[in-house]
Amino acid sequence: MAAVAVVAPSIEQPSETARAAVAARAPVVRCDMGCFLPSGGWVRASEPAIPPGRPELGRVRFLHCEKMSQDGAVRIATWNVNSLRTRIDRVEAFLDRHDIDVLAVQETKAREEQLPLMGLQSRGYDVAAVGYNQWNGVALISRVGLEDVTVGFPDMPGFGDPVAEEARALGATCGGVRIWSLYVPNGRKPDDPHYVYKLDWLARLRTAAAGWLDAPAALVGDWNICPTDDDVFDVKQFRTSTHVTPPERAAFQGFLDDGWAEVTREHAPGYTYWDYYRQRFERDRGLKIDFVLGSPALAQRVTGAFIDRDERDPAQGTGAPSDHAPVVVDLA
Repeated sequence: MAAVAVVAPSIEQPSETARAAVAARAPVVRCDMGCFLPSGGWVRASEPAIPPGRPELGRVRFLHCEKMSQDGAVRIATWNVNSLRTRIDRVEAFLDRHDIDVLAVQETKAREEQLPLMGLQSRGYDVAAVGYNQWNGVALISRVGLEDVTVGFPDMPGFGDPVAEEARALGATCGGVRIWSLYVPNGRKPDDPHYVYKLDWLARLRTAAAGWLDAPAALVGDWNICPTDDDVFDVKQFRTSTHVTPPERAAFQGFLDDGWAEVTREHAPGYTYWDYYRQRFERDRGLKIDFVLGSPALAQRVTGAFIDRDERDPAQGTGAPSDHAPVVVDLA
C-alpha cells in the first residue's frame, strides 16, 4: 500500500487566559483542532476577531474550528480541478465562497510534495493526497477531521506495461462520513486496453464498496460515465465513443442496484464537464460525469445540491478554469 501525505492546518491557539475566561462563563466544548468555544458556538475568522457575544476574550484567532451545531450539518463537494497547482487560487476562493467542509479533488496532477498547500492550511484544512507523477492524482481537503486515510481500495487494479498502481482512489473519514475521492479511468476508446481496465476497475470498486453500505459513506468524483442519454449534449456524436456504452452504463447501474443512491441529480440537473474544444461551455455542449453516490444512511441526510457553473466560466474567477465544474452536496 502506498504512503499518503496528510498535512494538518497551522493553527494559532487561543491563550490560557482566553480559555480560562470561556471556562468561567459558559460550558466549554473542545473541537478536534484544539480550540475552545462556548457550547454550540461557531467562530470562523481568518484574522483575529472578537468572538460574538464574548467581548471579554478580546481579539482571538479561531481558524475554522469544527462546526458544533446540534444537527451535524456538513457541506461536501467534488471537483476535478485538472491540476491543483494551476487551479489553487480558484480552489481557495471556492472553499471560501461556498463555506465547504470537505472537498474531494481529482486530477491533482502532481506528487504530494509538489502541491501548494499553504493557503489551505491557513484556512484550517487538513489535506490528504496521493499522486505519483503529472497524471491522475486525488486528494481530500477537510476542516471537519481527516481520519483512517486509505490509498486505493482492496484489489484495485493497475494499468500499463509493467502494470502499476495509479493514483485514482483515496478514502478518509471526515465529520463522521466515510468519503472516497474517485477518478475513474477514462477508457479512451471501446477497443482500447484502457477500456477493459476501466470496466475491471469499476467492477472491483463495486465489490469493495458493497462492504461500506452499512455506514454513512459517499463515493464521489469523476466517474467518466454518462448514465443516461440526458447526460450528454448529443448522444449521436458519442455513438462510437466511451462514456455512453452499455457496459459502462451497466457498471454504474450496478452500484445503484446494490443500494447506493446518486444524490445530486434531483437537486442539480445539468452538465458538470465541458471540453475546452470549440467553446463547448459557452454553447452548453457538455456531459454529466461527476456524481455523488451515497449509502442509505448518507442519502437520507441530503438536503440539497448544486453545480457551480461559474467555476467553469472563463470570464469568472482568477486564471483559466478547469474543464469540470464542482458539485456541492449539503448533509443535515
